[in-house]
Amino acid sequence: MSSISSISSSIPVSASRSRRQVALYHLRRNPLVTLGLIAVALWILIAFSAPLIAPFPPLEQDLAKRLQAPNAYFFAGSDELGRDIFSRVLWGSRITIPAGLAVIIMGSSLGILIGAVAGYAGGLVDEFLMRLTELFMAFPFIILAMAVTAALGPDIRNAVLALSAVWWPRYARILRGLVLEVKSQEYVEAAHSAGASGSYILFRTILPNCIAPAVILATLDIGTAILSFAALSFIGLGPEPSSPEWGRMVSIGIHFFDQWWMWLFPGLAIASLVMAFNFIGDGLRDILDPRLRGE
Repeated sequence: MSSISSISSSIPVSASRSRRQVALYHLRRNPLVTLGLIAVALWILIAFSAPLIAPFPPLEQDLAKRLQAPNAYFFAGSDELGRDIFSRVLWGSRITIPAGLAVIIMGSSLGILIGAVAGYAGGLVDEFLMRLTELFMAFPFIILAMAVTAALGPDIRNAVLALSAVWWPRYARILRGLVLEVKSQEYVEAAHSAGASGSYILFRTILPNCIAPAVILATLDIGTAILSFAALSFIGLGPEPSSPEWGRMVSIGIHFFDQWWMWLFPGLAIASLVMAFNFIGDGLRDILDPRLRGE
């Protein structure tokens, strides 16, 4: 096993330093990535500090002040029950951001594992896992997520589980193709010759060299996951109606379309977060894809 470690440690430190320099160069060249990082960091900070900075509790009602336009008292107006829209948007970040991240972490992890095992094992294992993947891909993922959520019952946890359960097939297909390509490389043959186990070769030798495209896809998918979670909430398959979740707030707001602040501010929150993650994903693609770097 020591010979395997020597193979892994043969990468010069200068190469690692060079990759960091390339990453910093592309970050400086692409200001949208910096903008995306700042926006995401700001929303994460808001999510952590919402109890401290929100002017009102998210469920506090004041029917005497219902449907008020933005003013000095309600910065973003009030809703049909007199609840402060600004406070609810701030508190909503504590639901939407963790939900989107949870969907991507669980869905991508499952897809990476299935694709890696299918590509490395081959044969009947590959055939079974790929037919299962194609079965899931035969249905629009949002329709399948709606069916799963409806079966489990409307709830934040069930919506996240439903989206995760239908999110993995793309990752499985991508990782399978990458593993099939990488496992024929010379350094994998060297690890075989050194007597490494199959699990060591797959998870320590092959998978680290296949993970970059999955990371890019996952970063780009966070925005889609947030939109999908908001869509389930919009149609009533997410948290309960009183919850300050952005998609649910937009759904209620369209019933009071003349009161534009009810749907505009949660909609802007969704749009800003989705665009920020898309900017970051595009930047990571430029950094991690050697073809786009001209290498």
